[in-house]
Amino acid sequence: MASGLRGGLRLSGAVNRTGRYAPSPTGTLHLGNLRTALLAWLYARAQGASFLLRVEDLDAGRVRAHLEGKQLADLHTLGLDWDGEVVRQSERLDGYAAALTRLEADGSIYPCWCTRAEIREAASAPHGPLPEGHYPGTCRRLTAAQRAEREASGRPPALRVDAGAARVAFTDRLHGPQDGVVDDFVVRRNDGAFAYNLAVVVDDGAQGVGEVVRGDDLLDSTPRQLWLAARLGLPEPSFAHVPLVLGGDGARLAKRHGAVTLADRLELGEPVDTIRARLAASVGLCDPAERPSPAELVARFDPAAFAPPPSGPLPGS
Repeated sequence: MASGLRGGLRLSGAVNRTGRYAPSPTGTLHLGNLRTALLAWLYARAQGASFLLRVEDLDAGRVRAHLEGKQLADLHTLGLDWDGEVVRQSERLDGYAAALTRLEADGSIYPCWCTRAEIREAASAPHGPLPEGHYPGTCRRLTAAQRAEREASGRPPALRVDAGAARVAFTDRLHGPQDGVVDDFVVRRNDGAFAYNLAVVVDDGAQGVGEVVRGDDLLDSTPRQLWLAARLGLPEPSFAHVPLVLGGDGARLAKRHGAVTLADRLELGEPVDTIRARLAASVGLCDPAERPSPAELVARFDPAAFAPPPSGPLPGS
């Protein structure tokens, strides 16, 4: 879906600001998802950059194929466009396997047979520099005999990185300087499925994504992904973690909060330009009474000055 909005916009010079939005077809996009998509699109378009769309459909147990079309239609209805063909993770398994081969070749991964209960127990115990809740590398320290015993059990292992409690620092556009300790996170589950952190890093590198704009619930995962990108020799994108839309109860927006999807709002008689304006007004990009077009929002969006309010309900919810 080619863009017609890039001509005459502010250009990013030599800096790669290619953006992307990557929904997972496990449910209908709600207004919070759509606001994040709108912001990701604005960051790219306002800098004269390409905007890509990727479908994250690796979780076969939760993916509903018919929802992909509905999600793409919602983005189009909202006025968002994208460059090139839609990329699907389910069609990129060879790339993830190649990344694992590279990590294995340089000794950066190891098998893990821990059950969920064992992982919870290990993560709750004190273990040096890692924050509570992080996996401390139990299976990395197995003796040869212990490993042989687990291999003989027939239980398939997950694969984890050997991060060595590395500390990774970065600067987020909205949250400023950040740093975090990287635990030995999973890159392939014990059912053989490639993990999110591996797939997203490989895909962003392959697609040439230069700036990742996503919800701030993923801020804590960024050190892991930057560490992995460095191990795989991939360029490191910049990040802007935007606030989430919450329900009136302070929890993340969900179906239980009422008419929270685009279809819900349209059925209530709310025009698309009103819905788009409501999303834009919630982060200070227009006045509540305005009805700016997508092109007008692009023209007024300044990534360097954008300072949205923290996560909260949409006004009028």
